[in-house]
Amino acid sequence: MKALLPLFALLLAAALCGCRTNETPAGQVHDMEIAANVKTKLASDVGLSTLPNIAVNSTNGVVTLSGQVDTDAMRSKAEAIAKSVPHVARVVDNLQVAATH
Repeated sequence: MKALLPLFALLLAAALCGCRTNETPAGQVHDMEIAANVKTKLASDVGLSTLPNIAVNSTNGVVTLSGQVDTDAMRSKAEAIAKSVPHVARVVDNLQVAATH
């Protein structure tokens, strides 16, 4: 059982790292900074109540927005905000507009 512990730890570490092996550690840190800057700007410009509904990911400077917003205008605004953040190469907008009943 003790012999399997290092193997388990290695597998757990690999799973936590995800599929970002094509990026250097410095690149990963840079992408985390970009994502944090986008989230901060979204919080200040769109509002904190909307922020939990928007996921922000960055890989090699390409920011992906996903989640749900209330209006097309908010979707466009979120994309424009993400594009305005320094070092963002491109924005992939996967945001969905919530259906209102």
